[in-house]
Amino acid sequence: MSMTTPRRVVLAEDSVLLREGLVRLLGEAGAEVVAAVADGPGLVRAVVEHRPDVAVVDVRMPPTHTDEGLRAAVEARRVVPSTAVLVLSQYVEVAYADELLADGAGGVGYLLKDRVAQVEQFLTALDDVVSGGTVLDPQVVSQLFARRRRDDPVQSLSPREREVLGLIAEGHSNAAIARRLVVTQGAVEKHTQHIFAKLGLAQDEDQHRRVMATLAYLRS
Repeated sequence: MSMTTPRRVVLAEDSVLLREGLVRLLGEAGAEVVAAVADGPGLVRAVVEHRPDVAVVDVRMPPTHTDEGLRAAVEARRVVPSTAVLVLSQYVEVAYADELLADGAGGVGYLLKDRVAQVEQFLTALDDVVSGGTVLDPQVVSQLFARRRRDDPVQSLSPREREVLGLIAEGHSNAAIARRLVVTQGAVEKHTQHIFAKLGLAQDEDQHRRVMATLAYLRS
């Protein structure tokens, strides 16, 4: 397999075997590995010096093997914004994906290292990020959505409470909601208090809380 067009690549990977394997794979695919380094500072220096099309970066590198590679990738993009970044990780780390995507600029990817063995997918991912796209490993995507569903307080509402919140968002009063749902106004008021509590809306002027609840509904 080969990349659609030749790419200049900076590679950051502390494992000698994997680093050399990636250098060979990329070379055979038609890319030029202009630098292969083993730590975060080396990555930033190489990006500044060579201005590559893309940096391929291991998340965990010396000295602590936590997130040095990610930090270096973020710094490299800050210094040379045109640099596309493809991060490789042994495990799904949703927080890392979030941080990588934070600037919303595109040209980033996050793949599990296992995907490198799927050469066609790996090279396609490189092409996509260099073209300004965003590539996320399917496992990362599923965990991002799962976490956001858990973190979204609207998802903690019961089906009836979500129905009431939807009607609040449409601007209906409690009396109008009661008529729509064929329940008492007292029942609607009880639902709205539960909604405010679950959304973390402190005691305040009721109309303000209805507005804040509506915003939460629209963002969910």
